[in-house]
Amino acid sequence: MGKFFVYVLKSVSSGKHYTGQTNDIHRRIYEHNAEILGKFTKNKGPWILIFSKEFDSRAEAMQYEKYLKSGVGRDFLKNNVTDY
Repeated sequence: MGKFFVYVLKSVSSGKHYTGQTNDIHRRIYEHNAEILGKFTKNKGPWILIFSKEFDSRAEAMQYEKYLKSGVGRDFLKNNVTDY
């Protein structure tokens, strides 16, 4: 089975952040920038990748995505990711 990724994007125009998970990080970033995906990212790009982490299973990736969306996870990003 393939790898899974948790990623954090930053909007160049607004400075907003988006956290998600995928099994194809390059395709997913393209989709966000092409405005193919989601209400949150549409019309807020362009988006740049500022953080990603690889996992062996979707369950692990989903658990880590949930962590990053928590207060503790956001603090981790603020303290460890330069562009956050």
